[in-house]
Amino acid sequence: MSKNADGGGEDEESVTQPLLPLSLRRSASNATSQLAIVGSNLCPIESLDYEIIENDFFKQDWRSRSKIQICQYIVMKWTLCFLIGLIVSLVGVANNLAVENIAGMKYWAAFIVFTASNFALTLFSSLITVFISPEAAGSGIPEVKAYLNGVDAPGIFSLRTLVVKIVGSICAVSSSLLIGKAGPMVHTGACVAALMGQGGSKKYGLTWRWLLYFKNDRDRRDLVTCGSAAGIAAAFRAPVGGVLFAFEEMASWKGTIYKILIACSISIFTSCLLFGLPWLASCQACPTDASEPCPTIGRSGNYKKFQCPAGHYNDLASLIFNTNDDAIRNLFSKNTDSEFHMSSILIFFVTCFFLSIFSYGIAVPSGLFVPVILTGASYGRFIGMLFGSRSNLNHGLFAVLGSASLLGGSMRMTVSLCVIILELTNNLLLLPLIMVVLLISKTVADAFNGNIYDLIMRLKGFPYLETHVEPYMRQLTVSDVVTGPLQLFHGIEKVSNIVHVLRTTRHNGFPVVDEPPLSETPILFGSILRAHLITLLKKKAFVPNPMTTGIEAFDQFTAGDFEKKGCLGNSDKIEDVDLSEEEMEMFVDLHPFTNASPYTVVDTMSLAKALILFRDVGLRHLLVIPKISNVSKFLSSICLVSVDHQLVGKII
Repeated sequence: MSKNADGGGEDEESVTQPLLPLSLRRSASNATSQLAIVGSNLCPIESLDYEIIENDFFKQDWRSRSKIQICQYIVMKWTLCFLIGLIVSLVGVANNLAVENIAGMKYWAAFIVFTASNFALTLFSSLITVFISPEAAGSGIPEVKAYLNGVDAPGIFSLRTLVVKIVGSICAVSSSLLIGKAGPMVHTGACVAALMGQGGSKKYGLTWRWLLYFKNDRDRRDLVTCGSAAGIAAAFRAPVGGVLFAFEEMASWKGTIYKILIACSISIFTSCLLFGLPWLASCQACPTDASEPCPTIGRSGNYKKFQCPAGHYNDLASLIFNTNDDAIRNLFSKNTDSEFHMSSILIFFVTCFFLSIFSYGIAVPSGLFVPVILTGASYGRFIGMLFGSRSNLNHGLFAVLGSASLLGGSMRMTVSLCVIILELTNNLLLLPLIMVVLLISKTVADAFNGNIYDLIMRLKGFPYLETHVEPYMRQLTVSDVVTGPLQLFHGIEKVSNIVHVLRTTRHNGFPVVDEPPLSETPILFGSILRAHLITLLKKKAFVPNPMTTGIEAFDQFTAGDFEKKGCLGNSDKIEDVDLSEEEMEMFVDLHPFTNASPYTVVDTMSLAKALILFRDVGLRHLLVIPKISNVSKFLSSICLVSVDHQLVGKII
């Protein structure tokens, strides 16, 4: 099996009907796109090789390393974790300063300038997202979560995605759209980690040799996990919550102009709505014990004047004409029960709820955390006002619990959200109440659908292995989802055969079988990756006759020849290999470059156990053999994803 989602390119002989009964299929195969929501051209999605390929060349490379090199590898990994945290924290500080200053400049202006500035910021953010890096649209958390689950989509961690994510997020959040910066910060942290893990960006010539220590997907996965945790920590100043978030949550048809018009239309609608709503609220007299000047005129403060006479303020304007962070702080504040009117809180809650739904789907970098917290805080404070006469609890407490309930119901996380909220409020006494609220909200929401990021991943077409096993999968074996015929190579294979298979299929792994005279009976020797075969062809490691080669075959290769070539789309292609007719008749000894210890199971293993194996071990390929004979099938875990999502699988 292999975790792969490749499209087309197979000859007619390799295309057969799956063995899965039609009664178990609820929908047809889905062409995947990592940007299905905002619209994008269909693109290939591949799996990641988290399994260490233990071939003879790999073992020889590790044996040749000195203790200093091994120590350098460990020190460099911890150093990169430190640098990732430092860089992401600096990006978070820059984002906060930029958003606060840009947002503050607008509120000195009247309606036309307010709307025009929002429109310009949204237009700029949408333009750079659509034309430069469509992968930067949305929060980026589904992309990071899919990557850590083993799915590699093109461009999601590129340098241009990082730049567009940072700049686009600043502009989009500053444009008064009801979106947050926490999700983009997670994606930003993952981009920083991925770029540092691969030594920089080869496309733009920004590479550093001292970073080129991590040559496999397993090491880069660890760094991306650290980057996503650093993003949450920088966004909420919650380091422990960031770590827990990483473990708990991480462990196109629309035209270009249409997407930009949608983003700009929502921006204009949002600006008009936000500027007009405060007119519905009545002015209130400034409190005598206010801790800050009242009324306040400027970018911050709890008491916005907004067309009110001297000594009065507009409570709804105090929430709307502030940054989202300041609005949350105002709602969470203690001893402010009399500062907000019930009608203003209700209007603000309804506005936040619907604007967050409309704003999140447009083609700009956007997050869900802050809008959900803001909506939940207004909902919680409204409930506190309803029970005000029957309770002496502070309305700010209700706001905190409301945010927890909405976060738990949408994100479906418990431990990490609890810690994040505790670190936000700096009040450990709230722990029991927050735990109860999160447990209830998650339990109720789980009865209806999955969490928001899982739903978005399905809409975007990411093949994702669920954490749970469907009951019917216990009744199926891996042989029930096998398709064929099987593509395999012999231990010593003719060059023309390798080229033909690579050109007529898009499989990324192949079993290697030894037959007489190399062995007494046909046996499974191991598996070999497509990328390694292309490397052998490009290096022209050929022999004129079908014979085995010794360690001298390693002399023309270095460890860098077999390392992962960055993100998807940068790998070598079989079409780039140029061979003469004489070379096509030569042979390649695959034994030194074959993974001789691949994960192998018998064909009677249940599909449920295979899914758990893929998920927990992080496999890309799994070989299935019968109990009696030689190698039987080499399956794709897209079968597992397909069966789990009721799609049609295929052999890879």
